Amino acid sequence: MKFGPIPVAQAKGAILAHSLNVNGLRLRKGRTLNTADIAALLNACITEVTAATLEVGDITEDQAAQALAKSLVPDPSAASLRISAPFTGRVNIYAETGGVVQIDAAAIDRFNAVSPTITVATVPDMTRAYARALIATVKVIPYAVRQKHIDEMPASAALRLAPFRLKTASLILTQTPGMPEKLLSKGREAVARRMQALNCTLGDVITVPHETTPLAEAISNATGDIILILTGSATSDIADVGPAALTRSGGKITRFGMPVDPGNLLFLGAHNGRPVVGLPGCARSPALNGADWVLERLVCGLDVTDKDIAGMGVGGLLKEIPTRPQPRGGSADAPTQPKVEVLLLAAGGSRRMRGKDKLLEIVDGEPLLRRTARAALKGREERVHVVMQPENANRDAALEGLNVNQIPSPEWVEGMAASIRAGMAGLSQDCDAVIIALADMPDVSAMHFDRLAAAYDTTEAREICRALAADGTPGLPVLFGRRFFETLANLQGDRGARDVVKDAPEFLVDVPTDGQGAIIDLDTPEAWRTWRADRRR
Repeated sequence: MKFGPIPVAQAKGAILAHSLNVNGLRLRKGRTLNTADIAALLNACITEVTAATLEVGDITEDQAAQALAKSLVPDPSAASLRISAPFTGRVNIYAETGGVVQIDAAAIDRFNAVSPTITVATVPDMTRAYARALIATVKVIPYAVRQKHIDEMPASAALRLAPFRLKTASLILTQTPGMPEKLLSKGREAVARRMQALNCTLGDVITVPHETTPLAEAISNATGDIILILTGSATSDIADVGPAALTRSGGKITRFGMPVDPGNLLFLGAHNGRPVVGLPGCARSPALNGADWVLERLVCGLDVTDKDIAGMGVGGLLKEIPTRPQPRGGSADAPTQPKVEVLLLAAGGSRRMRGKDKLLEIVDGEPLLRRTARAALKGREERVHVVMQPENANRDAALEGLNVNQIPSPEWVEGMAASIRAGMAGLSQDCDAVIIALADMPDVSAMHFDRLAAAYDTTEAREICRALAADGTPGLPVLFGRRFFETLANLQGDRGARDVVKDAPEFLVDVPTDGQGAIIDLDTPEAWRTWRADRRR
């Protein structure tokens, strides 16, 4: 790759290194300059730009990042992970469900040693993660790298998520003479919340005297997938009531004590193939403690050995860390995959089709409406909403069996704004961004939706993401972040969301896509004939 200043007249196809504002047109860094861009720059008397030019043997930052992510996670489904589409040389890897992250640190180190310009960053090994949590990010720093560097990357399944597996837990509480009922309730409630955060239900809860024999009987009778013991008096020796009762019940002790504070007085064992955890007294508090680290792994079906616990000392001083478990959610500050939904506009009247319905035209054996809805469903977005004319039986039939949310647009005759208003009212309450697409664009695919979702980033002010055709022409779909929801919900007329894009250039980013699908919509019989003829060539 060549990098540096080049004459604008020679810059077509080069990658712009620094963002420019040209007579109201914002050209963001990373943009591949096209003919229109060159003309705009020259009209503004800009004769030189700093840019990157690819050479033979180079691959783009996005191609490199995607290849690296695939090397790290060859089978995302088996690893319970989700890989984002690439954008600006970055691919993010997210948790598909709740669980514990397992990382081959040596493999990550080998990746990062190949070239300083190719980077992989992850959360710590054995981190508890929730669905949609960001687990790792692959970033290629320059605009292109040598293919040979990618080829040198070791193929290694370095990342995986062990999902929460155990479904039920038994809790045995011991009560010392004079122990207040309030303390028992506090322990029961805290443990229930702790297990709920691991998708594990607290089943039978038994209270027995703080004595070895009744505790041993309770262990033998417990029915949960995991057995938890919270004693009324601290366990101060391996021969104390809790560990002794486990041994008497026929179980075995794996470990007594751990180098994590709070949590030192934990003991770990097993009974009839089920894990048994003697909880430290600090488990009555919702604050993070060493028992959380052990429970997280056990609920995921992972072995926790004596050696594992002995290795928890570095980083095991937790007293000054105010982290609190969040039931069915991570830390409020933890980065997560944005929730993006699709709004497919399919309420138009086909007025230019001279009596035919363009959305019912057959493409590859199915109506166009079904084809475009299926394309949206193949993307990684959360939900697909289809805005429809009320009581249009033929269009309803075209969507039969598809997992889409149909939204009627009673005022569809008004134009596109009415459909967008109706669609916005049907979005999920926790939706972060919406991709607005037209149902009459046969060449828009899951790739378009996923690339727009990958481009969305509020920290980078990328809150309107517009698809570009391969020739650089702006088109559709377009993604809008939550910042614009109120404006979209109050649109009027038939201009759709064009004015929203026009009025917010500082939030706009153009996203390159393959082919010309972003600008092909079929509104007339002539357009259909031309498109079909081109496909046959």
